[in-house]
Amino acid sequence: MLSISPNSMARSSLEEMLDSLRQRDENEKPKDMPPALPARPRSTSRARLPSTKRPLPTSSEIGEPDIAESSSNSNAEKEERKGLRRNSFGSKNVRETKPGESPYQMAASDEKGHDLKADEETKANLTNSKSGLLQGFREPELDDNLGYFIKKKLRVWCRLHNVPWQSGQIQSTSGEKASVRLLDESVVTVPTQDLLPANPDILEGVDDLIQLSYLNEPSVLHNLQYRYSRDIVYSKAGPVLVAVNPFKDVQLYGNDFVTAYRQNLLDSPHVYALADTAYNEMMTDGINQSIIISGESGAGKTETAKIAMQYLAALGGGSGGIESEVLLTSCLLEAFGNAKTARNNNSSRFGKLIEIHFTAAGKICGAKIQTFLLEKSRVVQLAQGERSYHIFYQLCAGAPDDLRGRLRLKRASDYSYLNQSDCLTIHDVDDAQKFHMLMDAFNTTRICKDDQEHAFEMLAAVLWLGNISFLVIDNENHIEVVADEAVTNAAGLIGCGIQDLMFALSTYSIQAGKDKVAKNLTLQQAIDTRDSLAKFIYASLFDWLVEKINLSLAMGKQHTGRSISILDIYGFESFKKNSFEQFCINYANERLQQHFNRHLFKLEQEGYELDGIDWTKIDFEDNQDCLDLFEKRPLGLISLLDEESNFPKATNLTLTTKLKQHLKGNLRFKGERDGAFTVRHYAGEVLYDTGEFLEKNRDLLHSEIIQLLSSCTSQLSQLFASMLKQPQKPASSPIQVGMPACQKQSVATKFKDQLFKLMQQLESTTPHFIRCIKPNNKHIPGMFDKNLVLEQLRCCGVLEVVRIARSGYPTRMTHQEFTRRYGFLLPENHTCQDPLSTSVAILQQFDILPEMYQVGYTKLYFRTGQIGSLENVRKQVLQGTLEVQKCFRGHRARRYFHELKGGVVTLQSYVRGEIARKEYSILLSLKKQAACKKLDEQLMAVVQIQSVIRGWLVRRYFSSLQDSKESNVSKRRPGRRSSEIKDLPLEVLPSIVEELQKRILMTEAALGRKEKENAALREQVQQFESRWSEYETKMKSMEEMWQKQMASLQMSLAAAKKSLGNDNTTGQPEKHHGAQSPSFYDSEDMSFGPHTPSGSTPTRILNNGTNTNGGLNSISTLANEFEQSRRNFDHEAQAIVEVKSADTVNSVEDIRSLKYKFEAWKKDFKVRLREAKAKAHRLGYGDAEKYRRKWWGKRTKRF
Repeated sequence: MLSISPNSMARSSLEEMLDSLRQRDENEKPKDMPPALPARPRSTSRARLPSTKRPLPTSSEIGEPDIAESSSNSNAEKEERKGLRRNSFGSKNVRETKPGESPYQMAASDEKGHDLKADEETKANLTNSKSGLLQGFREPELDDNLGYFIKKKLRVWCRLHNVPWQSGQIQSTSGEKASVRLLDESVVTVPTQDLLPANPDILEGVDDLIQLSYLNEPSVLHNLQYRYSRDIVYSKAGPVLVAVNPFKDVQLYGNDFVTAYRQNLLDSPHVYALADTAYNEMMTDGINQSIIISGESGAGKTETAKIAMQYLAALGGGSGGIESEVLLTSCLLEAFGNAKTARNNNSSRFGKLIEIHFTAAGKICGAKIQTFLLEKSRVVQLAQGERSYHIFYQLCAGAPDDLRGRLRLKRASDYSYLNQSDCLTIHDVDDAQKFHMLMDAFNTTRICKDDQEHAFEMLAAVLWLGNISFLVIDNENHIEVVADEAVTNAAGLIGCGIQDLMFALSTYSIQAGKDKVAKNLTLQQAIDTRDSLAKFIYASLFDWLVEKINLSLAMGKQHTGRSISILDIYGFESFKKNSFEQFCINYANERLQQHFNRHLFKLEQEGYELDGIDWTKIDFEDNQDCLDLFEKRPLGLISLLDEESNFPKATNLTLTTKLKQHLKGNLRFKGERDGAFTVRHYAGEVLYDTGEFLEKNRDLLHSEIIQLLSSCTSQLSQLFASMLKQPQKPASSPIQVGMPACQKQSVATKFKDQLFKLMQQLESTTPHFIRCIKPNNKHIPGMFDKNLVLEQLRCCGVLEVVRIARSGYPTRMTHQEFTRRYGFLLPENHTCQDPLSTSVAILQQFDILPEMYQVGYTKLYFRTGQIGSLENVRKQVLQGTLEVQKCFRGHRARRYFHELKGGVVTLQSYVRGEIARKEYSILLSLKKQAACKKLDEQLMAVVQIQSVIRGWLVRRYFSSLQDSKESNVSKRRPGRRSSEIKDLPLEVLPSIVEELQKRILMTEAALGRKEKENAALREQVQQFESRWSEYETKMKSMEEMWQKQMASLQMSLAAAKKSLGNDNTTGQPEKHHGAQSPSFYDSEDMSFGPHTPSGSTPTRILNNGTNTNGGLNSISTLANEFEQSRRNFDHEAQAIVEVKSADTVNSVEDIRSLKYKFEAWKKDFKVRLREAKAKAHRLGYGDAEKYRRKWWGKRTKRF
């Protein structure tokens, strides 16, 4: 019994259980270990803990009877809800609407202001209401009953006889019938049970079918048609992408759309969006992804696969061009594996799985292609209006002349394998142009020219084999091969002899003892042998081509195991005549549908139930019983078919009889007449004709054919034979003799094993589903066949997917993952230790409404869009953290930079100082040299000036002497002079006189200039002499002052040494009246002479201890320093005297700096000298006082 207090009503039973588990385990486990998560409920128990959104019972006692009763009531409610409406989308927790209440009304809820004393009904309605798209608001589920619609006469859907659903408006009602006005203004009367509510106009054409208020068939169908009419071919059905084939080019593709979806600029449904989701999940989670494309033949699966590959190539485009090769593989595979059928002009006649591998950086590094069940019978047998594989028609139409000559090609209409269906071309398709595209694809995928030639040879050989004819030679219908150009060309292309080929096609061998006996074949046996050879060559060529493509797309060293697989397999087929190929194709579609059901229905709902989630199970059509019909042993269709194939005399009638005998009780199987049977598939019933089931399942090959291929000179023929060469088994029937099976397993069993491996591979990936819808069977753009589309929607389970996606929880995370991802969002004072409690605390921290999530035993389940809000908060917090880290790291980097810069600057300062000192010493030496040189130059100039002046003086003196001499001579002989003058002509005398006067004037001017220059030079010489004498006087005075000061310092040092020496030599303590006080050391001349103190000055008693020696040592150090400084000053003064005559200005500056330096040293030296004397005095006085006290103590004791 559990008593529940009112305060615990708001808590779920799951939280209470966890609290009890934590309290119980606290005493059993260490404090640092988190408690274990609760175990899942046992499979035998049907009870389930309620979720956080459902309140606890108001009763204070809970027991087993209550649980059983609630379980029975729940089952009854489920059955009742199932029977309410058959055409609505399953059961829902509906809210009854009053007759006048609108079901579209939105109800906002605010739990914080809710009254605790509200009645139980109101509280239940609030807690059970469904959540809307906006956080903080709750949208009530809209009831599907028509009360409101009938009263308000709103728009509804009505179902008429043999007519699709029609839209109309209720006009009136009468009992169980209602009058509805259709869109064409006609009024019809229909029963009310044939009416379904229509969605409001605002929801017309929504992207996701989940957004529809009413999920019913006509609403979904109308939404798809509305979008299709506007060339919007993609829609979302929960997690499934619905693609409607437009049968024309629509403007939804290209580089612009690829860029938009890559940058999240568009969010509308698209193959690009689904491929982008798969790519992002692969890169984020590291889990391989798969894109599974399904649908009927002609629904556009192949084109959808190519579009997805184009987007992935754009996302993972690397530098090696591998993405181009991946895209062009579609061209090769379509040419060799696609054909025109009655329903599709480009139908894939094989299944393929393309694995695209990516590097750790998200670039494509390789690919691998797997193929399944190529339809070999299409090579030799065609239905009316269909074509064989595209490659045959492309080769005949587009081969160049040289290749056509080597292959001996003709027109496609000349070959029996191609012209039997009277369909050689496809509307708006140019086979010659397709061939040129094929050659480009060959070259891009690096398939060499020789391999291309060999492949074309095999294709031409297949065509010529179809033209080989036979001639009946006897009444037993035995034949011989007609030797015509077909045999010659086929033998030449295969690489064998003509007679060898004719013998292999017309005979078979039986073992008779030790000998072999050759027997002729009948006409039908020969045709079958020829066709089997053609089918074998083409199937082997297709497998060889796929292997070559895989070698070209092989993954390099960058392969990391990440891949996205795209599955494009044949769609469901149902023709008038369905053979063994349709049997295998539809079986593959059943298996894919089961995979679809498993992931979207079974695993989804089983996970909810096992994890204790409050969930109303949604029913869906499970096709497991149909798969059991095919696969079950030993009474399945494939097992019975293999068993009957082992009997040589078995026929289609014996096969049908065996199937009816063993499977008559199976609801999925129905035996028919004339060797046929019907299977009820998930997509509808299909009638199979067993006429060729046994032969196609055996897929036998004549032993002579294998030997023929082994002996061929062609490399491909030998390669094909080596893959099938096996020891022959003797057979009991002459028809089967020499025809052992070319493979150990039958075709059906081998195909089943391939499907099992495919499913195992897909189970290891995260699936993404694309459902392709065929809008009409006539391939007309814009035509929308409602019945056809509705049938496909029902078959592929799209309606049920929408129901589950709408009411389910598409986002789920384990408690550990949720805690690791969002745990840091909690405050630091959070004390929860176990992941579940932390998860609940996170949800409560961010006010996530209880209706938007559920807490399971192992996981958290969220509705659509809820995890996005947490991601936004997480992104903001991480962004803020990154900003803080960025600032801190920037600060740390800047601080380190400044420290490093400071160290570098200090180191640079030392280096630069050293460099500057070296440069200074160099400059000083250069300066000295320049001063000496300049002095020499000045002396030379003075000497030169002196020489010029002296020369001028001498010349002037000489000229004066000469003039005086001439004047004396002229006085002595005047007559002769006058006579000479008189002898000159009168015209010449004035010019001579004038010339002489000019010369006298010029000479006098020059003499005046010289006198001025000499006067200036004499002034300069006098100035230099006065400066010289002044400098000599100053230097002498400075030398005398330095000598006086040096002498004073020497005397002071000598006196100090003498004083300390006298103190040290005193043997006994005595009184010294001449002791010097430290206060007398302040004299400017720093003399150490004795001073006469006052009579009260205490005496100093020194001893021969170590303290006095310490003072003497300090004074000795100062004396040594004095001698060293004196020598340095003498040297510097001598250097200035030596160079002072060279540069007068610099010499004055040097003398002034030397004086300042000497004054500073003198001041510092006097301070240290006073300190040393004071220290010596203290040491001596202290020792004397100590000795006096000891002596006085002794005297006192003595007395």
